[in-house]
Formats: sequence, structure tokens, C-alpha cells
Amino acid sequence: MALLVGIGGVSTAFVLTGQAATAQIQPAAQIVVPPTAQPQQGFADLVDAVKPAVVSILVEATEGPQDVQRGGGNFNMPDLPKDHPFHDFFQQFGDQFGGRGGDQQEPTPRKFMAAGSGFVISADGYIVTNNHVVESATKVTVVFDNGDEDTATIVGTDERTDLAVIKIDQKDLPFVNFETDPSRVGDWVVAVGNPFGLGGTVTVGVISGKGRNIGGSSYGDFLQIDAAVNTGNSGGPAFNSRGEVVGVNTAIYSPNGGNVGIAFAIPAATVKQIVGQLIDSGSVTRGYLGVSIQDVTRDIADGVGLPNAKGAIVREPSGDSPAGAAGVKSGDIITAVDGDAIDDALDLSRTIAGKAPDTTVELTIWRDGAEQKISVKLGTLTEDTAQAEPTAPTPPADVAPAPSSVGLTLVPNSDGTGGLLIQDIAADSPAGERGFAVGDAILEVDNKPVASVDEFEAALAAVKTKGLTTALIKASRGGEARFIGLPLAASAN
Repeated sequence: MALLVGIGGVSTAFVLTGQAATAQIQPAAQIVVPPTAQPQQGFADLVDAVKPAVVSILVEATEGPQDVQRGGGNFNMPDLPKDHPFHDFFQQFGDQFGGRGGDQQEPTPRKFMAAGSGFVISADGYIVTNNHVVESATKVTVVFDNGDEDTATIVGTDERTDLAVIKIDQKDLPFVNFETDPSRVGDWVVAVGNPFGLGGTVTVGVISGKGRNIGGSSYGDFLQIDAAVNTGNSGGPAFNSRGEVVGVNTAIYSPNGGNVGIAFAIPAATVKQIVGQLIDSGSVTRGYLGVSIQDVTRDIADGVGLPNAKGAIVREPSGDSPAGAAGVKSGDIITAVDGDAIDDALDLSRTIAGKAPDTTVELTIWRDGAEQKISVKLGTLTEDTAQAEPTAPTPPADVAPAPSSVGLTLVPNSDGTGGLLIQDIAADSPAGERGFAVGDAILEVDNKPVASVDEFEAALAAVKTKGLTTALIKASRGGEARFIGLPLAASAN
């Protein structure tokens, strides 16, 4: 009896004869791999060149761990204080995936040791890492790939970008440079760092995306990479194929606490700018425009006759701000700074922050259906941005709500701040779909204040007279103003 088993193109016949069995092999055609013109080198030469400049950073501290090894399903790499720029972003996903999140009792301060990564950028010992790696440190130790150790001092930190510079007292150290040409999506990237305390670990991938806003930071613009990055990689470099630093690994997206192919790195252009200031002065100064802003949606663009849904619309200039003093008004849309186009509110924040205080910039403004330019001398951004707790508008006690032509039931506001309060929203109206809510105050229509339903309807009619099909509404919720584009029905008057 014979049993035939086919495996990978090789047919084997087993012939059973009494107590023993013999196998007759019938090989298929042999596969010949042609020699390559050059032997495969991979990234070994690159790694050999840059590895001496990549360090592990050991931290001793007495507060919550910043980048300490742990298990569990955490979204984030670090434990961050509540006022940290990335706290809200990490907490959001920590809650979603069952990680550490929500309001929990603060742990009792304790001594701990944590580990991160960094890289040398000068022969005399300046080292770049993340702020969250060293911000609570009482002692910082740098460990080189060959095992040498040295104690570092903290030169300066910047919480907004999560960057820090530390220094060791050495000379003639091997160091690496930042990229000279902007990287592109799809470029190779090599991450070197200290994940889970395994110093000198090398992983490879590509740049998966650029300009990522991971939330909680006004200065985002992160690179997304798919090289394996894990706890402990924080502060380590991501290199291009020329051995230049393209970014500083800072955060990961992970439902389980480990690498799933989505990591975020601070791009080299940002790092160079911040690191230079930290080395020069130990701190970072940023330009200050003094406006609250939001993105320009398609509805908002339609409501003001702007061809493209790009730029940042000004909710309000801050009191005594550079923007207000220069004549910037609520409802203005900033489309460019010094001739460089602005994509959205985050882009404007990053652009202004990248300017030096006392610099004069030229803003391109869209106002009243036309473009104009305003020069503004920037101030200095400080952390003193606390505002009074917002209060909700007060509905009148003796005025009956009245329906409008756009599905909103309105009543004049009686607390002296003006506007109309929304008392009800028709279920099938565009207003409900655009995010209006009961209790919101409508302050302006087409940049004109409204205090009665008649004024509201007249403003809508004026918008249609201009040939526009969307009305720009300035509304307030909890004392915070925002703009909404409200599509108008063809029959509305």
C-alpha cells in the first residue's frame, strides 16, 4: 500500500513492506538564487556609525514615574502630570482601552528609578532627550553603548514640546547631526534606544505620516513612524538612511502598552529650534499674537465667501494683545503669515510660536469678502494664561421664546452680555447637525451683533442677499465663543 503526501512541490512515496518502510524522494526542479551584484548590507554600517552617540538615560526621582517600565494596557509611555501638554491625549485613550485613566487618587510621592534614551549632539557633551524623561529627576546618569557612565546636569527643559537638553563634562565625544533635507513619508527610519532597559536596541521602519496632531499640544506636527518603539525609547533618535536625526521618539499609540506600529517623533526642525534656545539660555521664548482661534470649516468658508477652507478664524483677540492693538477683529480669518499659507489653527499656533518676541509679522486677513494685510509686532508668550471661570448666559424671566426660520427657538439674553439664547432646536434642522445646543448664546450673524429674533432674521436675509448660502454664526457656550457655518434653506427669508 502506498500513501502520497505533497509538501512544497516535493512528492514523497512511502512504500510499506511488512515491518519496515522505505521512502522514495522525487525532487522537484531545484530553485537557484542568482548572486546579487552587491552583498546585502542592511543598516549595519549605519548603526555602527551612529550607535556610539546614542545613550541610555537612567533617572532617580521622588515623584511619579515618567517613563518607567511597566506592564498593562496603557496607551501612553509616560506618567504625566495633569498640566502636561500631552496629558489629555494620553488619558483619553487610556480610558478607551482600559489603561490608567480617569480621575484617580494621586499616588503618594515615592523614590523610583526610570529609564529613557537620548543622543549626543556635540563633542563637548550636550545630549537631547524628552522633558518627561528628566523633569522630576534628582540624579541623571548617562550610559554609553560601550558601558561607560557619566552623571549629567539638566541644561534646560521645554514642557510644551516635551524636549530637554542635558550635559556631561566630556570632550571629543562622538555625536550625530540633524537632517539637512526634509524627510518624506515613505523614507526609511532607524530607531535606536533603550526600550524596557535593553540599551542599544535597533528597529527599522518608515515614516508613515507627517504633521500629526496627537492632541493636547499647541505645537504638534509629529512624525508618525512604524519602527518598533516601546517604553524606554522616549528621547531616543530616529535616523534616516544617511545617519541623520529626523526626529526624537516621544510617544506611542498602543492599546496594550507595547508597540503596534504607530509611534510619534518630534521632527528635527522643531528639535533644532528648541534645543538651540535651551543651550543658549536654558529656556524657550515664543512669539505671542494674542488671539483665540479655531479651524476654518467648509461651512465657515462658505459663510464668508472664502474660496478655500483653509486658515484660522479669530474668535476673539485677547485684551491688550498685540493682535488687538494692530486691529485684528473677531471673525477675521488669518490665511497667511509673512506670505506663508496657514492651513489651520494649529498651523498658526506653531508658526507664531516659531517667531521671536518683538518680531513684526505681516498677517494676511480675510475680512468682509476681501483680503487685506495687517502688520503685528509680536509679544512674548508666557505661562500666565489663566482666565476667569466662564459663566453661562442668563435667560430672561418674562420674555417668550420665538421660533426662527432655521429651526432654532430663541430668546433674548438678559445678563447684559447680549445675544440670543437657544431654547430649542428642531430635530430635522441643519442647526442641530452643525453642533448648536440648547443653552448656547448666538452673539453675531455675519459679524453683526443680534439681540432679538427680528435682528437675527434680518441678518439671515442680508446673507442671502449677498448670494451666500451659508451664514457665519458666532455662538458662545460656557463663556467661550466659536464660529459655526449654518447652511440656509432656499426658502428662508
